[in-house]
Amino acid sequence: MINKLGFGFLRLPKIGEEYDWDTLCKMTDLYLEQGGDFFDTCYTYLNGNSEYGIKKCLTERYPRHRYRLSDKLPGYRCTCYEDAQHFFDESLARCGVEYFDVFLLHMLNGKNYDIAEKYDQFRFLREKKAEGKVKRIGFSYHDNADLLDQILTAHPEVDVVLLQINYLDWDTAGIESGKCYETCMRHGKSVLVMEPVKGGNLANIPEDAAKHLRAMHPDWSPADWALRFVQSLEGVEVCLSGMSSIEQVEDNMRPFMPLMQAEIDHLMQVRPVIANKTAVACTDCRYCVAHCPRHIAIPDVFKMYNEICRYPGDDWKIGASYLQLTKAGGKASDCIGCRSCERQCPQHLPIAETMKLAAEKLEEK
Repeated sequence: MINKLGFGFLRLPKIGEEYDWDTLCKMTDLYLEQGGDFFDTCYTYLNGNSEYGIKKCLTERYPRHRYRLSDKLPGYRCTCYEDAQHFFDESLARCGVEYFDVFLLHMLNGKNYDIAEKYDQFRFLREKKAEGKVKRIGFSYHDNADLLDQILTAHPEVDVVLLQINYLDWDTAGIESGKCYETCMRHGKSVLVMEPVKGGNLANIPEDAAKHLRAMHPDWSPADWALRFVQSLEGVEVCLSGMSSIEQVEDNMRPFMPLMQAEIDHLMQVRPVIANKTAVACTDCRYCVAHCPRHIAIPDVFKMYNEICRYPGDDWKIGASYLQLTKAGGKASDCIGCRSCERQCPQHLPIAETMKLAAEKLEEK
């Protein structure tokens, strides 16, 4: 029986526009009670509220030996080597700790890797490890397997890599989950996993796909299948889930048996069904939102666009929800095509073009 679940502090519970710290404390308590101990945050998550939540709900309430904590350096914000120390010190203070168990360069891709090399950020990681401020070092990654191989060849000092892995993205050209995983295995690196349920997309799959999965295991939810797939992979150390409710902690912390090959084969058969009925593969990371000059809640618009494409007969109620959403922010048709959002998107989505399609569907009446 296994459960490698890590608690990602990215999708936190809210009441209206305010974070629900009381519920987050209860979620943290339950996760620890059920045997979990790995928490993940980042300097940029939720405009600093993620690190604040770690301090308020975890580090101020539990002794240091009760948990492991992973944080990330926004190296793409650095303009010199010394900037890394500034961000690192601020993250330590925000989280209320004296060291990190894992410290990563955040969101490496071709552009951000060039910045990391320009400002010698891997040397910074090595120095923090030598000082005892960090136990293990690495990076979170959003690019192809060839570049990942180049990075790991150039930097064998890396201990861990955080990859987006789920069964839907296993062999897609944009994510290359499988190839990136195999590259890490070839280099002997431990793997941490993000987006195992693809931002909730694999918990809410089309009914014909869900029916196919129930035919083999009637008592497993779609999320069970997604989490079991990732946790069955050899070399995966932690499977991060961005949870936002007590019920999600309860569901995700159940012990899992690894999938057998027949179960993996059965699961893979639903991928084309899900892909064909998902208009836009947004994971709701919300990196794009802060960069939108028209204040469009891009992931929320995409959720409704997916829904109206999947269930066109429900357009009357989806339209009402969309109208309510746009009272607090911009409409899809307000997009000016500046593509600032696209430069932040780990999924490499054509957001500006998709906004036009969403406007046609959601605003046609």
